[in-house]
Amino acid sequence: MKTDVYERITSRIVADLEQGVRPWLKPWNAEHAAGRITRPLRFNGVPYQGINVLMLWGEAVAKGYTAPIWVTFKQAMELGGHVRKGEHGSLVVYADRIRRTELDVDTGEEAEREIPFLKGYTVFNVEQIEGLPAHFYAVTAPRLDPVQRIARADAFFAATGAQIVHGGGEACYIQRTDLIHMPCIDVFRDAESYYATLAHEVTHWTKHGKRLDRDFGRKRWGDEGYAMEELVAELGAAFLSADLGLTPEPRDDHAAYIASWLKVLKNDKRAIFTAASHAQRAADYLNGLQASAQAEAA
Repeated sequence: MKTDVYERITSRIVADLEQGVRPWLKPWNAEHAAGRITRPLRFNGVPYQGINVLMLWGEAVAKGYTAPIWVTFKQAMELGGHVRKGEHGSLVVYADRIRRTELDVDTGEEAEREIPFLKGYTVFNVEQIEGLPAHFYAVTAPRLDPVQRIARADAFFAATGAQIVHGGGEACYIQRTDLIHMPCIDVFRDAESYYATLAHEVTHWTKHGKRLDRDFGRKRWGDEGYAMEELVAELGAAFLSADLGLTPEPRDDHAAYIASWLKVLKNDKRAIFTAASHAQRAADYLNGLQASAQAEAA
C-alpha cells in the first residue's frame, strides 16, 4: 500500500523530534548567493510555503545542501541541465480539490461538492543537477557582521503595530491585555535570539479575535490546544526568522515543548500540516502589515 503523504511527512518530523532535533530551526549555511537565511525557493525565485518549507529545510540539512533552490526533473531539462545519475529527489506537496456529483438523499437531487486532497511530487536540489545556468550555483563572500540586518528586524516588528512591554525575565503574549511582554535585549545571548523570541510572541499576537481569530480549544496549560498554538508560534518564528535573515540559537525552554508536540503529532497525522498552514497565515498577515505601514508613511 502506498504510504499516506500525511503519515510519511509527520513520521519524518516525529523522528527528528524524538532525537531532540527541531527540523524547522537549523544553523543555515551562508555560502549560497541566494541568501544567508532563506525559505526554500523554486527555480524562478518564488519561495515555497507552509509544510513544504519544513520538508525541504529538513532535506537540505539531512543531505548537506547549501543551495536553497529546488527544481523538478522536467524543469532541470528545460533549463539546460540534467539530474546526476543515482540522485534521489525530495517530496513536496500541493493542495488541490476534486469535484464530485452526489445524490442528496433528502431532496433526491444531484449536488456537487469539492473534496480537498494533497498531491505529492518530486523536486531536486540544484546541487544534484549539472549544467544549469551559473546563477543557480553562485556563492557569496561571507558576511563580516553577523547581525548587520537587525535594523530590518526592528523595522519589521515596529510596522506590525504590536504593543511590546520590555522588562522582567519572561517572554509572553497576554491575550486579555493584548500586550507582548519581552525581557530587554541585553538579557539574551545575542540579538538574533531576541528577535526570534519576539517573532514567536508576535505570531501568538496574530491569534487575537481582531486579527486571525485562531483558537485550538485550549483549556489549560499543557493541553493539546496549548501545544498546537505553541507549535504554530514555533513555526511562525522559524518562517519569520528565515524572511528576516536571522540565525537564532534554540531557546533553552523549547525542549520542554517537544514532548507535548510529539503527543499532538502522534495523535493526529495532519496536525503538522494544520500548524504549518496557520503559521504561514500568521507570517503572511505580519508581512502584509509592512505594506500598510509603508503606505501610511508615504
